[in-house]
Parts: sequence; C-alpha cells; structure tokens
Amino acid sequence: MTTHILDTNGAAITYDVEGEGGRPLMMIGQPMDASGFTSLRAQFPDRTVITYDPRGLGRSTRSDGRTDNTPETQAADVHAVIQAVGGPVDLFASSGGAVTALELVASYPDDVVTLVAHEPPIIDVLPDAKAARRARDGFMAVYQAKGGGAGMAAFIQMSSWQGEYTDEYFALPAPDPAQFGMPAEDDGKRDDPLLGTSSLAITDYYPRVDDLKAASTRVVIAVGEETGDAFTARTAVHTARLLGQEPVVFPSHHGGFIGGEFGYAGKPEEFGVKLREVLG
Repeated sequence: MTTHILDTNGAAITYDVEGEGGRPLMMIGQPMDASGFTSLRAQFPDRTVITYDPRGLGRSTRSDGRTDNTPETQAADVHAVIQAVGGPVDLFASSGGAVTALELVASYPDDVVTLVAHEPPIIDVLPDAKAARRARDGFMAVYQAKGGGAGMAAFIQMSSWQGEYTDEYFALPAPDPAQFGMPAEDDGKRDDPLLGTSSLAITDYYPRVDDLKAASTRVVIAVGEETGDAFTARTAVHTARLLGQEPVVFPSHHGGFIGGEFGYAGKPEEFGVKLREVLG
C-alpha cells in the first residue's frame, strides 16, 4: 500500500492505493474514513483499490474554515483523487459516501464506470420525509443536550426503527445509553460528524435525477438484506425507484462490509463476492 496526500480546494486529502490490476476500484464512506474498508479491500487482491479519508476526518485536514460536510465539496475532493490516480474507476460508496457518489456522478460523469451506492441516507425521497426529518432532528437534539452516549443511543433508536416514523415512534422514551454499552456521562464534546450538525447537508441532499440518468455511469443502488425496513433501507429503495430501478440486495446490514475489528461485524467475505458480481 502507498499513501499519498493531495491538496484540494481548502483541504489536504490523504488517500491510499493498494494492489495492481484491473480498473481501479475506489471505496468511500462518510463519516467513515479509509480504516472502515480494511476487510472489504482485502476481498479484492486482484485489483487496484483506492480508499481515502474525507476532509476533516481521519488523516485528511481542512483549511477552508468550515465544518459542514456538503456532498458537492466531498464530490470535488473525490474527483480530484480520481484524477490523481488516472481514473475512471469503479466506485463502491457507503452511507453518506453514497450521497457523495451520487453528486460525483452528476457533476463528473466521466469519473465512474459503475457506481454501487449502498444505502444512501436521503430523507426527501421518503414518503414520510417530514416525520423522518423530525426523527433525525430528535437524536441531534439529544446529542446537543446530553452528549455522545445519549446522542448515539438516540441515533440507534432512530436508525433501527422499522417502517415509517409514526406517533408510536415519537412516543418512545429516550433510550438508556447503558443498554448499548455506552456511558451516560456527558463528555462535553459536540463535534461528532455523525451526531452533530456538520452532516445535515448529507441527509438533506436530493439526487440530481436527470443528470444521473444522462450520465454514462451505470448506477446501482444497494440495500442490505438484514437492514429490513429501517431508515437507510427505505431511503435506498426510494432512491432506486427515483432512478427507475429496484435496489440490489447485498448480504448483511448497513455496515455489512465491515469486519469485526469495529464491533459492528458484517459479512465482508460474502459482501465482497456480491460486489464483485455486481461490478461484473
């Protein structure tokens, strides 16, 4: 593996290149950095695999004076990396990274041959978008009031809820962080990229449907078979339908490509087999 630092507009982006062979395969997330793709990357020893840390996360720094993570800015950074490695690439994109990837294809249609966008958390594609936004704002409010443990517990409650957000959901009591193995004490920090306000632009993004359909990129929306009818499964289904397709079902859950080293173990071997099949 070789590690590189690329200066972009207001950031120094760190990215890794491993292996040699075939069309480059890039893997991106948000707010996940390159470390989250260790297990999935290992499933492609026959290909050049590129991973990166988004600006302000992991090893990548930012000097633009901002804290918000907009898909447009993230897409420009990924575009710069793809240019640096001599793209085009195939692209696997997870969660907020899938939102970045949809903007990337809309803005830079020559960068990506096949995009697999796994469970993009886009609120406004949902039929219950108003309630879903209220649910999202709810866990963020808990984080601002009580800190990381309480905020993450509220996030888990919101993201694991099955089906539309109804009065039954909003009547739930605030979950105890201890039931998820997290401390209830407030650590005083309010800069978590998942729980704080920096990622509002990701869940508030709306796909540029006409540009995506006009692009030569083959766009595949993916959903985990174990995600059920939870938030990111529903956003994947409705994003796919917006593009005139049905989502492709992948093994495991929202983090199905992650190994056990993060305590969120999926099925990276099976996930890799399915990704290879979809990429063709």
